[in-house]
This record gives sequence, C-alpha cells and structure tokens, in this order.
Amino acid sequence: MIHSLTPALKTRNEARAFRVLPGFITQFGINADPATQALWRTSIKDDPVKVSNKRGTITFATAGPGTRTTQIFINTGNNVFLDKQGFSPIAEVVEGMDVVDKFYAGYGEGAPQGKGPNQGLIQAKGNEYLTKAFPKLSYFSSAKFI
Repeated sequence: MIHSLTPALKTRNEARAFRVLPGFITQFGINADPATQALWRTSIKDDPVKVSNKRGTITFATAGPGTRTTQIFINTGNNVFLDKQGFSPIAEVVEGMDVVDKFYAGYGEGAPQGKGPNQGLIQAKGNEYLTKAFPKLSYFSSAKFI
C-alpha cells in the first residue's frame, strides 16, 4: 500500500460513486482525472447474460447494445428485470455490501433527469467538478482486483 500519494495520483484514485439509488444501484467507473479517462474511451464488447442481476452483483452500465465503457454498477437490489435488457453481471461483492449501502445517496438520479452529477461534466472535468458541486459523494480511495 502506498502511504504518501502525489496529488495527481491521489486524484486519479478517488473515483466517485456518482449515481447512488438505494435499493437499485450504485454506479461508478468514470476516472477522477479527465486525461486518464480519455485513455479509456472505447467500447467494451457485450457479454451474454449468464447470471441474474441479484443484489451484490457488479454489471457494466450501458445505453444499449455495444455501448459498454468503464462505467459499472453494483446492484443494491434484486434487479432481475435488467437481465432481459442485456445487463450481464461480471462479478460479485463477496464482502462489504453493508459499506455499499452506506454510500451517499442524497443527490439522487443524475442530470438531466435528476439533480445529481452530469456524466458529461464528470468526464470533462473529473473531481474538479464533483468535489465542488457534489462534495458529499462517496469515493473509492483505491481499488484492487483479486
């Protein structure tokens, strides 16, 4: 573990959970640094749905077929209706759903439907935008896959 982070590295690590809708999903996956996020602007191939979107599964967010990017969400409810829409879980939270349930949800749905963060502005400005306009968002200080 790194104890002393440079400001740039710290910014890239502090990705926000920008869409938290209790009993439905917690969405994240836009890098805190726009330059880093720009390196990942690509489409990720769709997978067939082999398991259901039950509570604790992790799934790519999409805007329809062929639109997966780095954005993912944790199902905080049993969202089996997402299965027929092509949302294919790729992983599962095996420990810590109690923590996910505590992520800040006060901003609600994102813009333009709600008062939460605008995903286009997150991509363009990263945490510079989020920390000023949405200071209460929960974030990942760092993450690793095991």
